[in-house]
Formats: sequence, C-alpha cells, structure tokens
Amino acid sequence: MDILIKNGIIVTACDIYKADIGIKGEKIVLIGKNLPEGNGRVINAEGKYIFPGGIDVHTHFQLPMAGTVSSDDFENGTKAAAMGGITTVIDFANQLKGQPILEGIEARRAEADGKVCIDYSLHLCIIDWNDRTKKELKEVIEYGIPSFKMFMIYKNRGLMSDDASLFSALESTLETGAIIAVHAESSTVLDMLVDRYEKEKDKYGVYAHVMSRPNFIEEEAILRAIKWAEVTGGRLYIVHMSTGEGADAVCNAKDKGVNVFAETCPQYLLLDDEVFMRENGHWYATCPQIKKKKDSLRLWKGLSGGEIQIIATDTCTFTTEQKSLWNGDFTKIPYGLPGVETMVPLMYSEGVGKGRFSLNHLVSIVSTNPAKLFGLYPEKGTIATGSDADLVIYDPNKEVMIHPENLQTNCDWSPYEGMCLKGYPETTICRGKIIVEKNKFVGTPGYGKFLRRKTGGKI
Repeated sequence: MDILIKNGIIVTACDIYKADIGIKGEKIVLIGKNLPEGNGRVINAEGKYIFPGGIDVHTHFQLPMAGTVSSDDFENGTKAAAMGGITTVIDFANQLKGQPILEGIEARRAEADGKVCIDYSLHLCIIDWNDRTKKELKEVIEYGIPSFKMFMIYKNRGLMSDDASLFSALESTLETGAIIAVHAESSTVLDMLVDRYEKEKDKYGVYAHVMSRPNFIEEEAILRAIKWAEVTGGRLYIVHMSTGEGADAVCNAKDKGVNVFAETCPQYLLLDDEVFMRENGHWYATCPQIKKKKDSLRLWKGLSGGEIQIIATDTCTFTTEQKSLWNGDFTKIPYGLPGVETMVPLMYSEGVGKGRFSLNHLVSIVSTNPAKLFGLYPEKGTIATGSDADLVIYDPNKEVMIHPENLQTNCDWSPYEGMCLKGYPETTICRGKIIVEKNKFVGTPGYGKFLRRKTGGKI
C-alpha cells in the first residue's frame, strides 16, 4: 500500500467505526483493523475522524461580474477548497448563444484544466433553449455533464429562461435522466422593485438590496418551478435556497411525490440581514441575499430533517476593493461571498457541535448526497474499497478562530470573521495524493482532473 491510515474513526453517511484504511494508487483497497504497515507512508489518525472528501456542487471560480472577475481563480480556489476538506467541486460553464454547447464547455475547461488542485466537474448554464439545444443535450450528457442550470431572472443580462423553456427542459429529463437546477427568483416583479429602490439608493444605501428582494420573490419562483416539475414529472434542483417559505414549498412538494431537491448555503444559515446595516454591509451582498433570523431557523430545520439534502456554498469571492466598485449603487455590487474553504468546518462546528445533526448526517449533506445526486457515487462520497481515496482526517478538538489572514482564499475578508470553530480539517487526500498535511497545502496545481458524471442520480 502507498498510504496506510491507522487508528482513525471512519465516518460515512451510515456508519461510525474504528479501522485502518489502505490506499494503493488512487483507490481505497483495504479497510480493516490492525492492517500491516509495509513500506508505504503511515499516518496515525488516533483520536481523529476520517470523512469522505467534501463535495461542493456550487462554486464560481474566476467568474466575470460587475466589471471585475472573482478573485479566486481555479488554482487558488481549489487550493482553498482542499484546505477546508473539499476534494471535488462542480463549477459552471455557459452556453454561448448561437454556438454549439460543447464550445462553451471546452472554453471553461481551458480555464481550469492544468490548474485545478482537486477534481472538478461542470454544470452547463442554458441560456438559449431551442430545438437545437434540446438535440445537443444528448451529446453533452454523453460527454459527462448531466446537470443543467437555468435562470428564472437576469432577463436584462440575456440569461433568463422563460417558463416554456423551463417546462420543456424538465420534460426532457424524463428521457435523459438529467437534472435541471434553477436559480429561482421572480424576474418581472424583482426587476420592478430593483428599479424602484435604485431611485432611492441614496436614502437606503445597501439595505435597498434587501428591500428589492422580499421573501415572496424567491417563494413564488420556487412554487412555479415546482409546479412545472410536478406536471412534467421532471427532475428539479433548487440552488442556494434562502427563505423559510422556500423550504416549506420544497417540503410540501416532496410530500406530494414531486421530484425536487434543494441546497442551501452557510451564509443563509449563519447570518441574517442585519449585516447590511453595518458600515461594510455591501461586502455581504449576494444574489439571493441573506434573509432574516426566522429564515435561518427554518433552513436549519430543513437541513437537519432531510427536506434540504445538500449544503453548498455558491462561493464567488470578491475582495473589499472589488466590492467598493458599488459606489453607493446596490445594483453595481459584485454579488458573492467566499465560502468553499470554510463550508465543512462551519457545518461541523455549528451543525454537529451544536447538536443540530449527527456526524453521519454531516457526511450526507457535504459529501454522500452531492455524490449520489450528481452522478459521482460510489467513486466519490463514501469510504469503501474500490472508491477513490478522497479522504479528510479531521481533528475534532482543534479550535480555530476565522480570520482572512489564516485562510488560503485570495479574499481579504471573511463573512464569518471572528467565529470560533471547534474541529477543523488536518489532512486532505485527493485520489490517493496528500494535498493538505497538518493544515499546509502540499499539493500540485493541475493534479485535479475533470470528472465525467453519470445520469439518474438519486438520494
């Protein structure tokens, strides 16, 4: 064996037990007690948990927005992910209007390949649904991308899909086994409110961002998308769900048998819209924005109870200098927060540590469920013989206070600055290679590979 991890406490979505793990090449080849050491590298994980590598299915590295580009590129963004116990990310490629879909995918891969430090895949953002696009989906799915994002907003940016397009795309999933992810906000009313409050931006400042996006903007769009999923029988995934009303809608739909899944993000669980009252409130602007405390409580309940199946980050990193481009106009803020590096330790400390859910459930929402739904399981998302050796050795006793200078991200601030965490990743292994050791990045840019995923994933 190339690596032997001794004496660790293995945690999967369904088991907790003490055993050794033997790694040969990129795979886990043995799991058992008192495995012989041989001549390979031996890591003593006594008193530590061993989790399957985290999977963040919603990242935006080097994303152009508001006249700038998010500050974590594919290299540093995946370094940051590794430091936080993430071994796989799924980012996004855009369909280029009027061009074959694969051109947009290959263009995005050209930005990532040779730079990523962990494994990655892509969702395809569909912005031009038509007969040609529908025919090309089969080729894209065969290529290994079976998940497609559609926007219910951003008409003025040429990104929005209308209801007919969403309906037709959901219909197509019955035949293909793909899944349609939606950014669910109600476009026409949202645009009206944004225009209204932009005229009063001097009066309200960044809080106008909150006022232009009341909860019903997300709720109505989620209900509408769910209705199309219900009547078509299609496979629907709600990204970055931020409201309690959204969680209620998803819960009710699942009770009726609708094929709908949802993610939420740490910022919606751990922050509330009082952050926008701060002097630096514009730093926290995201789309959708952080909501109220009651929404956080409902989202925690949904995440703990299985109504929300996945935690992801929507990480999109902008420095304080980039955020300052707003110049007092909330419509010009580069929307997004850093998050990929802190997702797993935040969910461990605030979820497991505060009794909101179990260690097994933590593994489910940060690793196993993402792997299953998005076609990576059982290669990813579990600890089993034959699976990829994507592992995190996690110190449950390590105490960390979040400060940007202690993080790998290029961002010079953190929305969670000053939070005290109990438990933190110590060592990260991606496909058999140690890439973080004792909280230091030791990997190689370009080691990560593009993952071709399967259709029909289920949780």
